Amino acid sequence: MRNGRVDGAGDGYRNCSLGKLARNIGFASPPLVGGGRGRGLLDRRNPPTPALPTGGREGRCRNLLPRNSTLVRSVPLIEITNLSVTFAANGRKVRAVEDVSLNVAAQESFGLVGESGSGKSTILRAICGLAPISAGSIRINGEPVKSPRGRAFSVQVQMVFQDPYASLHPRHTIDRCLSEPLAIHGIPDTDQRVMTALTDVGLPTSFRFRYPHQLSGGQRQRVAIARALMLKPAILLLDEPTSALDASVQAEVLNLLSRLRTERGLTFLMVSHDLAVIDHMCDRVLVMQNGRAVEELTRDALANARMKTAYARTLFTASADRMLQG
Repeated sequence: MRNGRVDGAGDGYRNCSLGKLARNIGFASPPLVGGGRGRGLLDRRNPPTPALPTGGREGRCRNLLPRNSTLVRSVPLIEITNLSVTFAANGRKVRAVEDVSLNVAAQESFGLVGESGSGKSTILRAICGLAPISAGSIRINGEPVKSPRGRAFSVQVQMVFQDPYASLHPRHTIDRCLSEPLAIHGIPDTDQRVMTALTDVGLPTSFRFRYPHQLSGGQRQRVAIARALMLKPAILLLDEPTSALDASVQAEVLNLLSRLRTERGLTFLMVSHDLAVIDHMCDRVLVMQNGRAVEELTRDALANARMKTAYARTLFTASADRMLQG
């Protein structure tokens, strides 16, 4: 209907002005990209022709705006504005991040890439309150983050660190590592949640009472991912989650993260020095150098080597072989 009158019905909506309205506001969910490394990711380059319900209960308005629709995704879940991070020691100051801004939409995977020391991990640590913010602001779901970060923040945002052995307590069993967040937040049914978490990351429940040194590197990183998901956060901060792993194990962990993102509707902010990993995982990427943002690229621009800066082209050249093999 339009202006109180019937403007179209049934499958003929595409021929009426209602169809134009639907296409303009993006009623239907974008399709999934089939096959290859893009499996399960949203295809933003070829938006679909919306399909409106034809009748019955499914036609009610409450079902016309899915959570991954254009209107929902237009609001940044992570918003960083003019962020600067300065470390001071022995009378000397070092500016690790300088005037960096970025936005990450809900359910998007956003990458930070650059050489070592470019400030990528420092941005993640600043979000978590582990690095001092000297200027700028960070907002999560439209709200400024508080200092110190509270329990409400940890329910929304969790981080997976680079070295799984260093991030897991060597004298705590896997069961205790996974149960601790639940105990802190007073969440019941611990046993069932721990077993479900292990199953979700591809580990047998018999691993509950093992210690980190009894697991391989890939298994430890799966435990770290399971721990980050115990509180069911909306955002995962991934600090080079595969760089300490063998190449074959890296692929398994990346595929696991892609599956979890699709199943749970997660938002990723991922750090890597390897453009091949970013190309596999991320929808957009911010190239960084010496603490500054150099260039932002879409997945399509990255895949087709459409870089504007010499530094971004250098990174692409270094990873081009692995990207083509992927």
